[in-house]
Amino acid sequence: MDGAAHTGERLRDVPVKVSAEYQGIPGDIARGRELARRFLARVRAAQGTPVSDRAVEVVQLVVSELLTNACKYAPGPSLVDLELAEDRVEVTVWDSAPALPVPETADPARIGRHGLEIVMAVCESFEVHREPVGKRMRAAVGLTDPAPLAHPA
Repeated sequence: MDGAAHTGERLRDVPVKVSAEYQGIPGDIARGRELARRFLARVRAAQGTPVSDRAVEVVQLVVSELLTNACKYAPGPSLVDLELAEDRVEVTVWDSAPALPVPETADPARIGRHGLEIVMAVCESFEVHREPVGKRMRAAVGLTDPAPLAHPA
């Protein structure tokens, strides 16, 4: 095996990850969405990994919702990690607020505060952990579209 082929195989085995810190200032949410878009473009190009357009939109939405909550409810900086993990992207947001988010009961008349409901509805998994300082929220988003449900004949 030549060196280039060996190097190419190694690149596919190396975890792909990007991190960014945000201060809760205007434009952070848009910058977080752009980070997600660029990261997934890199995953498509450099890794040759299939990434659906839906996955790109969902990852941007998840980053936007989790980062919005961090900026809105946690004093100080927050950190966003995006990591390729097999057939999914794991979106992790750390912030300084120790209070764990709790999804509210469905209320179509409620204006706002639906972010956590949205994240939980579009992700394969969602978890929150208290950390020594603040909390860590992690959501997993599949890279390909879910298979359509088969309808009985």
